[in-house]
Amino acid sequence: MPSPRYGRRLCLDVALLFLLCAKSESARGTTGDAASDSLSVGGTLPHFLQEPEDAYIVKSNPIKLRCRAAPALQIFFKCNGDWVHQNQHMSQEYPDQDTGLRVREVMINVSRQQVEDFHGPEDFWCLCVAWSHLGTSKSRKASVRIAYLRKNFEQDPQGQEVPIKGMIVLHCRPPEGVPTAEVEWLKNDELVSSLQDDNMVTRADHNLIVSEARLSDSANYTCLASNIVAKRRSATATVIVFVNGGWSLWTEWSPCSVDCGRGIQKRSRTCTNPAPLNGGAFCEGMSVQKSSCSALCPVDGGWEEWGEWTLCNAQCERRRQRDCNAPPPRHRGRACDGDANATENCTGDMCTHDGKMLHDVKPQSMGGSNDVALYSGLAAGVIAVAALVISVTLYRRSQSEYGVDVIDSSALAGGFQTFNFKTTRQGNPLLLTSSLQPELSVGRVYAGPVCFQDPANKEPFETLHDPEVKGLGFFTAPPGMADRAELNAARGGTTQGLGAATLPTNGPLPARRTQLRSSGMLGHTGGRLVMPNTGVSLLVSHGAIAEDTSWEMYMLVSQSESSAPLEERREILLGPEVTYGPPGLNLASPVAMTIAHCAEVSAENWNVQLKRQTKDNKWEEVMSAEDDSTSCYCLLDPRSCHLLLDEPGSYALVGAPLSEEAGKRLRVAAFGSLEATPTSYSLRVYCVDDTPHAFQGVVMEESSRGGLLLEEPKTLLFKGNAYSLQVSIQDLPQVLWSIKPFTTCQEFSFAQVWGSNQQPLHCAFTLERITTATTQLSCKISVRQVKGHEQILQIYTSVAEVRSMPQFYVPLCVPDQREKGAVPFFMQADCTVTCQTGAKAFKIPLSIRQRICATFDTANAKGKDWQLLAQKLSIERNLSFFAKQRSPSGVILSLWEARHQAGGDLDSLASALEEIGKIHSHPPARSPDAAQPDFHQ
Repeated sequence: MPSPRYGRRLCLDVALLFLLCAKSESARGTTGDAASDSLSVGGTLPHFLQEPEDAYIVKSNPIKLRCRAAPALQIFFKCNGDWVHQNQHMSQEYPDQDTGLRVREVMINVSRQQVEDFHGPEDFWCLCVAWSHLGTSKSRKASVRIAYLRKNFEQDPQGQEVPIKGMIVLHCRPPEGVPTAEVEWLKNDELVSSLQDDNMVTRADHNLIVSEARLSDSANYTCLASNIVAKRRSATATVIVFVNGGWSLWTEWSPCSVDCGRGIQKRSRTCTNPAPLNGGAFCEGMSVQKSSCSALCPVDGGWEEWGEWTLCNAQCERRRQRDCNAPPPRHRGRACDGDANATENCTGDMCTHDGKMLHDVKPQSMGGSNDVALYSGLAAGVIAVAALVISVTLYRRSQSEYGVDVIDSSALAGGFQTFNFKTTRQGNPLLLTSSLQPELSVGRVYAGPVCFQDPANKEPFETLHDPEVKGLGFFTAPPGMADRAELNAARGGTTQGLGAATLPTNGPLPARRTQLRSSGMLGHTGGRLVMPNTGVSLLVSHGAIAEDTSWEMYMLVSQSESSAPLEERREILLGPEVTYGPPGLNLASPVAMTIAHCAEVSAENWNVQLKRQTKDNKWEEVMSAEDDSTSCYCLLDPRSCHLLLDEPGSYALVGAPLSEEAGKRLRVAAFGSLEATPTSYSLRVYCVDDTPHAFQGVVMEESSRGGLLLEEPKTLLFKGNAYSLQVSIQDLPQVLWSIKPFTTCQEFSFAQVWGSNQQPLHCAFTLERITTATTQLSCKISVRQVKGHEQILQIYTSVAEVRSMPQFYVPLCVPDQREKGAVPFFMQADCTVTCQTGAKAFKIPLSIRQRICATFDTANAKGKDWQLLAQKLSIERNLSFFAKQRSPSGVILSLWEARHQAGGDLDSLASALEEIGKIHSHPPARSPDAAQPDFHQ
């Protein structure tokens, strides 16, 4: 109910209104005829020419409401049911030029305070009431509201990664406001509506839809909301249109890798159709296919038997011929050497140039010539018989005086680190000739044998081209190989199995039946397991093990004969067999395993494979080093192989040669010690695969025997050309030392050396001092492959020193003294450290690693992602393996850690990051203070 005060005010307003109307009537009554016309026209109800409209108060600015009606004696505003006081009205009156009717216009101001003070069930409103003689008319209600626009969007657009030709839908709900905000979209700060792109549509619900994504649609999108009060920008949504990689067509098959026998041919394809862009997935499957092939071996032509002679012709000649058909040359074989036709005189050279016979030859002169030939033949025969008798006599005397040198041996295996021994080579008085000081830093290549052979027993030291290598399937056997095979079998020169019960005089030694073990408790912070002096390590990255979880992890290196099968004797073991566990290990990222190998790496000469032992103790091929795989990763460095593995178990690195140029490195070393008799001295030469693990057992065995390392071990390249390895002793001073005849040169067959599979070969030379006063020994040991490379070990040592140190032990953990940078990572000063955990196990600090991963794991429109990081760190193959990882950058950094665990700084990583920062920095030049890359870009 209205209050009494409100009722009194209303009555006064009405009374005032009637008074004004009466006054107006009296004034019009005095106007004459014109007034009468006006009254007659004014006899209609008021008609509104302008009604008040809805309005919004912006900030503190009042708004104006207008009302215009005709004919109207008076107009008043009424707001929220209350009359507006006359003093608040601004009015004017004027006649309509067309109708002559009186038009009255009224305006009022409405302030922000008035609207805020009103508390009703509806918005603040006002209307007009117009009076005439016949009654009143009311206008429409006009609402007055305070305009505003809140700051926060109810829904911001979200960034997306969309495949090319996919649909992009960006949602936007603008902030609450009065009046309701209008929405526009910006693409890289440019209005989408101005782009006139039919592929982009803004819906009534404010969503932006791109019906078919293109690469050009990769951009930053912003939702823009605005009304009469303000404009608001949403959070920016980054849209990346990516392209998944597609395979190109296969190339043609390459030629067979061998010219004769079984080989391999390849074909390849690239992930460039299309190439992956903007973080798109890499192609799945193999980029290289390999297939076995067989090349027909060349067949050289052979002559048939000569045909019959023709009849003697008028020129006193007869002829015969033969054909090159036994067999005919095939498959690039050589044609027959020699002539296909033969001609000879058919009269015993008694035919003149004109074809007439000679009859004046004297019989006496012909008889004299025959006598001279007879006597010459008899003399040559007598000389040959005498030489043969002398040779046999000398041989029998030597055999009665000396026996065969029996080479002692023991079971050896392992790896080694060099050390400095005290003796020097300067001023050696026992060097009888200048040839005892050759240049040892340069390897030499020879084409013929250097062994000095006994004329009476030539065959045992004949150069070996091992016939057993024909099982390798790709070597071409030279003529006479079958004959040599019988000879080699007769003298016991073939390779015995590694588990044989008896030892050959020179050959492989039985393997040790032990395992090297390293273990440690690893948790969320990760760590590293190291097997000292083996070239084997295992890296578990930070975060690979879940928080509040720990595993007792272990790593085993087998010293026994590997159980990995070697297909058709073509494959050889390139490094030790390594096992890591425990079984059932569940990690969030792969482990990085490093295994040293002995292969002279070349994709054209080797097919290197990784094999794994299954649960039923069988071996399966995991991948080839040149292939792409998403299950594991293999990176071959010149001396080590780095593996990224997800599944614990036993692994072995196996190589199959593709050509005769395939080679492996051998480590050659010489040890010496005094024998039971005071004058006997044993000099032992070892040839093992050039891995730390393969040499370790040799040093352990020699130290237990009191052996002394006589020269720093050297590396020899042994090629797969089927030729044997010869070890000979040279330049031994004959006045001070003696050696049994026919033992200065010893030989390993090709199969023994090539298939040693990490087990050592050795031979021994037994020397005799002429007198016990001799305390110095100097000589040279030549180790060479026939038609291959050679290494010289210069021996210069004190025999007395050996005798004074019968229990000499060669240290296994002495730091190498060579120049920095050439030291392999397995040469450690502290061999007791086998497990490192936490930050001390890694080169890269954890904070830096996390910043790198945060920067490069996220796809960037500038292309600065993990693929660029891999490229700058020289990791450009099999990137599909990293693409499937939760943190590709983290796995790449683990691989970098494994490759650089011997290095003491982060220079290569810092240089790569700095180069990436320079490529993507906006300024053209950077100051020295800003040289480091910004990981937050």
